[in-house]
Amino acid sequence: MTDIPWPDHTDRPLKTSCEHVINAAPDAVFAAWTTKFETWFAQTGTLALVLEPGQPYFFYNRDEWGRHPHYGRILALEENRRLEMTWLTGNGTDVGTQGAETLLRITLTPEGSGTRVHLEHSGFVSEASRDGHAENWPLALQILDDALRA
Repeated sequence: MTDIPWPDHTDRPLKTSCEHVINAAPDAVFAAWTTKFETWFAQTGTLALVLEPGQPYFFYNRDEWGRHPHYGRILALEENRRLEMTWLTGNGTDVGTQGAETLLRITLTPEGSGTRVHLEHSGFVSEASRDGHAENWPLALQILDDALRA
């Protein structure tokens, strides 16, 4: 397998991170970020994802959040522990990542009967883009937690 090119964020140091303890085992949380992404984040019927490093993905987020296309590539994964992918979002305006290939890193650590999710999102082109994601990611992790409790 050839090396997968990672985005160069040398000139884009803006990043955000958050953590949330989810009341579910790491395997359930990992599945929610991968094979069951349509149960809480992606609009049903829009997800195209092959869980292999170097493979692209696409989806629209849930319609009630506003229709935004999401694109990227899987960069690395360790089942039930870590997922790294590029993350491009937008709908022709200045929302999302503004066309920039950002990096999303999800790290899962068992904690009691649940899982600590550490999410880091880096490579933003503007403070507005970073701040929007900094506001939305904790909300998304709460939605994930609620979905896994249901």
